[in-house]
This record gives sequence, C-alpha cells and structure tokens, in this order.
Amino acid sequence: MAKLRLSLACWDYDRTRALMDGRVVVDGIDLIYHALPVEETFFRMMRHREFDAAELSLSSYLVSTFRDDPFIAIPVFPSRYFRHSCIFVSGRSGIREPKDLVGKRVGIPEYQLTANVWIRGILADEYGVPVSGVTYLTGGEETPGRIEKVALDLPPEIRVEPIGPDQTLSAMLASGEIDALYAPRKPSTYGTNGVRRLWEDYVPVEQEYYRRTGIFPIMHVVAIRREVYEANRWVATALFKALKAAQAVAYADLQVTAALKTMLPWAVAEEERTRALMGPDFWSYGLVGNEHVLDVFTRYHHAQGLSVHKREPRELFAPETLDAFTI
Repeated sequence: MAKLRLSLACWDYDRTRALMDGRVVVDGIDLIYHALPVEETFFRMMRHREFDAAELSLSSYLVSTFRDDPFIAIPVFPSRYFRHSCIFVSGRSGIREPKDLVGKRVGIPEYQLTANVWIRGILADEYGVPVSGVTYLTGGEETPGRIEKVALDLPPEIRVEPIGPDQTLSAMLASGEIDALYAPRKPSTYGTNGVRRLWEDYVPVEQEYYRRTGIFPIMHVVAIRREVYEANRWVATALFKALKAAQAVAYADLQVTAALKTMLPWAVAEEERTRALMGPDFWSYGLVGNEHVLDVFTRYHHAQGLSVHKREPRELFAPETLDAFTI
C-alpha cells in the first residue's frame, strides 16, 4: 500500500534527528523532513502554509486559534527553555535587579514571541514587574526590518512601538538607546559597552524557579495543517508516536558513558544533575504532566492581550493524542 507523502519542517534537534535520518519511521507516512532554522520555519508556515506539518511557536499557534484556526497541534515540544538568561541590559541603564526595569525602554524582536510571553509573565509573577510597566520597542535584533508575524490588537495600556527602519536592537542596546532586551538569541553586542545579562549566573536562578514552580517552559509545538489532519485523522497519532520514538533515542544517547556523543566534557555529569532535579523524563511530551506549564502559559497569553480569552490546555491539541490505549 502506498504511503501518504507528508512534509515536516523542524530544526535539526538531537530529539528529532532519528526521525530526520530515517532511524525512526512514521507509520503510514513517507516523510520529507525539512531541517530549517526556527525563524524560517515559523515565517513560511505562518505566512504561506508551506508544509503539511511544522514546528511552531506556541504563542503564534495560540494566536492562530483565535483567527482562521488553520492548524491543529500535537503535544510534542521540540523546544523548551528557561528564559531568565534571555534578559539583557545596557551598561547605561542603571538596571541592577528586576524591579529596575519598571519605566524603562525594552527591546523585543516581536511582542508575541513565546520567549517574551514567558519573560513578561515570570517578571510579573515572580518580581512584580507589570507587563504594562515598560515601553516595548520591536524590530530586528541583528538585521533591520523585522515585523510581527501576525497582526496584534493589544490593549491601550501596553505600549509597543517599532524602531526605525535602519536600526537594530542589538546596536541600540549597546548605545543605550534601549535599556534592556528580551530576546531568545544572545545579542552580538553582549559583552561590549557594558551589555550583560540581568542574571549573569542564571543557572541557579532557573533551577530555583523550577524547584518552586515545577515549570520547564514550553516554547514550541508541532502543528499540522488542519486540512491535512481532517483528511487523515490518523496522522496526528502517527507523528506523535514517531516523535516520541525519536526522543527516546536522544534520551539514550545522553546516558552513554563509554564515549561522549557530544563535545561537552561534562555532559554526563550535567545529564545526571538534570535527572536528579527534574526526573528521568525531564523533557516530557504529552498533555499529562504538562497541564500546569500550559495552563500558566495560556494565562500569561491572555493577560498580555494576545488571546481573546484563556484557552484550556486540552483545547490546543488533537484529541487523538491526549489518550493512549492499554493492554
């Protein structure tokens, strides 16, 4: 029987590599894997629907559910990331602690970026920095001309302004034209003109955050074009199973001690410390065990003016992927 030919755009992650190189196959699917940088994948999928399935920003996906609802996600999370390390400050800003951000000019590549939803939410919940307490300036971090991938209709108390057509956030941070930057990528001006992280020793801060909250922030989901899903409902489960199997290969690789599979000298020690803190399935897929993380994110998303109302986590995913059979 002929297999369904289907395209998937996703970055070259250790947790997806076995799917990309064919060690893991998808039931009933002849997969075309496009290994693309995340920004390219998001742009092409959100703007042009180029792929049958793709890694997507959780925030962009959530926004899309209130628009034309073109996708359905499965609870696979290719990217998770603690974001305390992604707050950068200018040497001229006088910012020493989170409360000093209030009243400042903060650069952000896009307001709706998942990383920035998490950063604003954590700053509000943990440090008393209101979402409306700063002025946001949007634009390209290293290249001029970046715009929001989706049009936004924000409440008036949230001030968002574009930077100039020839400006970049990285340069503005170094010059002091902006006081801080919330961004997934470390700016090229980091370490120059006093540009630094708000928390330079961020790992203990993020570990303590996890101990208190149990949250390992989810950044990305895998989404299927709705017409593909509606025509072949089994595709959601097939992709979910295959991505879980590929992740299992990555988990096993992290525990190899005979010879290091990565060029990090203390990778084994780091894996052991991570398991001790977060458990063996520290990068869990599926709704079960991730409801709390998703519930906090959907609360943040609504509070920041990006969702019409708060979505419940179960609403986000193909129902076929929420339960599993037992024997």
